[in-house]
Amino acid sequence: MTAPPDIDTSSSFAALGLAPPLLDALAALGYEEPTPIQREAIPPLLEGRDLLGQAATGTGKTASFALPLLQRTHDGASRPGGPSALVLVPTRELAIQVAEAVHRYGRGYGVRVLPVYGGQAIGQQLRVLSRGVDVVVATPGRALDHIRRGSLDLATVRVVVLDEADEMLDMGFAEDLEAILDATPAERQTALFSATLPPRIAHLAQRYLRDPVQVRIAREQPAEGETPRVRHMAFIVQRAHKVAALGRILDVERPTSALVFCRTRTEVDELTETLNGRGYDAEPLHGGMSQEQRDRVMRRLRSGAAELLVATDVAARGIDVEHLSHVINYDVPSSPDVYVHRVGRTGRAGREGVAITLAEPREHRQLRNIERLVRRRIEVGTVPTVADLRARRLELTRAALREVLEGDDLDRYRVVVEGLAGEFDVMDVAAAAVKLAEQATEGEEDEQEIPTARIGGRDREAGAREGWSGESRGAEEGTDVASRGEHRGASTRGARARRRGERRVPWEVARLFVGAGRKAGVRARDLVGAIANEVGIDAGAIGAIQIADRFSLVEVPEEIIEDIIAALRASTIKGKRVIVRRDRDE
Repeated sequence: MTAPPDIDTSSSFAALGLAPPLLDALAALGYEEPTPIQREAIPPLLEGRDLLGQAATGTGKTASFALPLLQRTHDGASRPGGPSALVLVPTRELAIQVAEAVHRYGRGYGVRVLPVYGGQAIGQQLRVLSRGVDVVVATPGRALDHIRRGSLDLATVRVVVLDEADEMLDMGFAEDLEAILDATPAERQTALFSATLPPRIAHLAQRYLRDPVQVRIAREQPAEGETPRVRHMAFIVQRAHKVAALGRILDVERPTSALVFCRTRTEVDELTETLNGRGYDAEPLHGGMSQEQRDRVMRRLRSGAAELLVATDVAARGIDVEHLSHVINYDVPSSPDVYVHRVGRTGRAGREGVAITLAEPREHRQLRNIERLVRRRIEVGTVPTVADLRARRLELTRAALREVLEGDDLDRYRVVVEGLAGEFDVMDVAAAAVKLAEQATEGEEDEQEIPTARIGGRDREAGAREGWSGESRGAEEGTDVASRGEHRGASTRGARARRRGERRVPWEVARLFVGAGRKAGVRARDLVGAIANEVGIDAGAIGAIQIADRFSLVEVPEEIIEDIIAALRASTIKGKRVIVRRDRDE
């Protein structure tokens, strides 16, 4: 829909120096006013300056680099044989999203854009590249694959954009990024965008950006006295009761649409199946699915056909769903930054959102770390009881009855009430009808109370009253007991490894390379604890461990090795981030 000519919307974009074809595209898309990141980033990028930008997801970051990219690469010069611009992103979802945006903005230029990512048949990408494209939006791994094949020649590239650079580094793409950037012309323009600016990002910028303009858009903070847009809550529950607790919470909260985060793809599949068995409309999303499956899931979620999306962090990166009412962490996130990135998907555009975390008793310290980062108290709630759930159902029944009573189609039901009114009191007849409606939604599992979880010797209500601040000796002893249990498991690891030939494990084994060893103070129990805690698997699934001076090798189940790699890359071992990958000599 084209905006009326008298609307002042595109004039604010025009003040940034954008060309008429781009202003026409923005008006047709209904863009009214540039966001802060767009106001700050577009002018220097149009001037050809390199840029280092810090901005979170949902701030309009894509347009801030896509619009200048299009204008600079379609400035009247003849099109080169190869691409004029390269955009690197961490995931296939973000590659598709950015490519679609570039295509929409660049209609007036007839821009040819191609998303390049793993999981798609490479033959199709080869055919399109051979015909010629203007902009390539790629994940680092697949881009490097094409470069090595000779199907992606970067000699003609004038602009390079690294979007969500911190995510790409967290996913282990540092070497790939360096190899790709080294293959581009030295005189290119480079823009780097990242939600956070840790030292490794500064190092990358120092090496590949020339005198960059620095733009930092702080997260929007609510005004004093204003109700926070996101309500942060946590429920302390034992792992064995997590599914039941999640069901209770969903029944009480009644989200219009929710994103549930799990650590592994196996957990995603199992939880999705369980939720669907309990009557919810849930869809899974993880790296083991084909692109066709992922596209179908996203269509169902955006159309409202599915109310719950159960996903891993890696699969959910780059996904932007409007009107997401709830974000639920089925496990405590591996770091406070991951928590912030997850919950940033709700409470947007002035709407209220809810962030819920299910934490095991041993994870209460991680919640305190998250509180410090978000600078907001995480309310510790009590898992709804059977009585709470029944009260909620009666409340919903009352609301539904009120809605029906306000209608005018009750005549055909009056004969039933009139017939019973001769034998019973009318109030009893109405109460019986409400009872039938309430019983129709009950399930047998609701009759079972969920046991109260204990935090280091204290129950969860006590933990809530103390606001996580009373870290008494009892709490620390509770943590130590858990640690000692993990250490005992680690101490028997060698014995189990020696008996390896005497038993058969029910899974195919793969070997993990971890870039830290004895000189870094790494012990077997550190590796067992990191994998078991971060990935949420049983320590018994971890096989033989070999620790050398500078690296370690760990045997893990083949089916979840990619989940383990992703989780460990997003966390630390002995307080440091280390290289984690498949063992190349396997």
